[in-house]
Amino acid sequence: MLGECGMKEWERRALRKNSVTLLQDLVVDDFLIQCLQQDGILTENMAESIMAKSTSQSKSRHLLILLPKRGPLAFSSFCAALTATEQQHLCSLLMDFTEKDKSFSEPPLSLPTQECVIPAKRARTYDSMEMRLDADCPVTTAVLPCTPEFYQSHRSQAYPMRSCPRGLALVLSNVRFDSANTDLDIRRGGEVDEETLRRLFTEMDFTVSLRKDLTAEAMRQCLEQFAQRQDHAEYDCAVVCLLSHGVEGSIYGTDGQLVELDWVFEVFDNARCPLLQNKPKMFFIQACRGEEMDNGVDQLDGQERTQSPGCEQRDAGREEERDNKVRMEKERESLRVKLPQRSDMICGFATLKGTAAMRNTKKGSWFIQELNTAFRQRANNTHLSDMLVQVNGRIKSREGYAPGSAHHRCKEMSEFTSSLCKDLYLFPKYYPNN
Repeated sequence: MLGECGMKEWERRALRKNSVTLLQDLVVDDFLIQCLQQDGILTENMAESIMAKSTSQSKSRHLLILLPKRGPLAFSSFCAALTATEQQHLCSLLMDFTEKDKSFSEPPLSLPTQECVIPAKRARTYDSMEMRLDADCPVTTAVLPCTPEFYQSHRSQAYPMRSCPRGLALVLSNVRFDSANTDLDIRRGGEVDEETLRRLFTEMDFTVSLRKDLTAEAMRQCLEQFAQRQDHAEYDCAVVCLLSHGVEGSIYGTDGQLVELDWVFEVFDNARCPLLQNKPKMFFIQACRGEEMDNGVDQLDGQERTQSPGCEQRDAGREEERDNKVRMEKERESLRVKLPQRSDMICGFATLKGTAAMRNTKKGSWFIQELNTAFRQRANNTHLSDMLVQVNGRIKSREGYAPGSAHHRCKEMSEFTSSLCKDLYLFPKYYPNN
């Protein structure tokens, strides 16, 4: 079926010379693979072997190894698949390269090269408000380490951060949804976000668990199991990242059922997750939002609560003094029992209430891009609340282009809520001796 001839030499060179860009930018998803299968370029076994790879880059690498061996139509079919999956910039990159390179490889009167077939543009659907955009992403750099001097000068007002690893991190990412039960679109670019977060928190010395494409019930089980892990006792903090389609106060499972964010926070509160009491719990939500769904947590001020009558001069009689003593003990016991259930939490949302979350189909979401940059460049000397303010400023200054939509020019604002009781510095890559 593939014929006698292989891929033309200049087409092979185009793939080889642009391999770095392709590995960085190419999004290999189900639709792209289906396009290549439909043209007879990939067999079912080849498609399964590609999609079985665990990372976006490994999928791209495996595909690029196979393509040159798949006959004379493989290159043009690949370019057509790039266009169909809204990766026209990669198609243009390859076609421009072959046009320039071919002039040095063929006589002037040779037959014209086969043009990339440009299919009719697929209609956009908006089952979610999460927009798919084309914008530049920040350059990934190594995580900057904290210096001993900074650690010594800031540790007294910060949460303890000495364990190695720092803590456990859960990345729960839904990209592909059950078409039989829901109209939710594939979250193209979602694979990029999950890989970005996995790499980031691994480099930040967290033990990372990545779970993908779960139903609502499976999400609940996964979150409850993560919250109850016994090794939380050994570590200083925890991270939960939720990436999916969303509505007001909830995120979707792949079956189209909703998981309430309020329930998620409850799973990790001081009552249900005692191993993380007094330890910072970080949540990052990449999903659309509707109305405000977090009413906040009433945080008790420690100094005001300890200014009981027992701290003042006493002029009461002995019997009254004894009664006061009993009352004070009851108050102290009550204070211990009524530790704010959702203290020591901070949650970064990709967007404000009622607005869309912006996701680039090739680079990932704006929020995760900027979060990744902030952690890598500023976590060494900036506490998390300030980093999230900086992330918001960066997102505010961005503008995306979403052709074919009602929002040709798109803006976004992120926000966060916090019940932290101290500064949260992660002190990356620094471990004191004691």
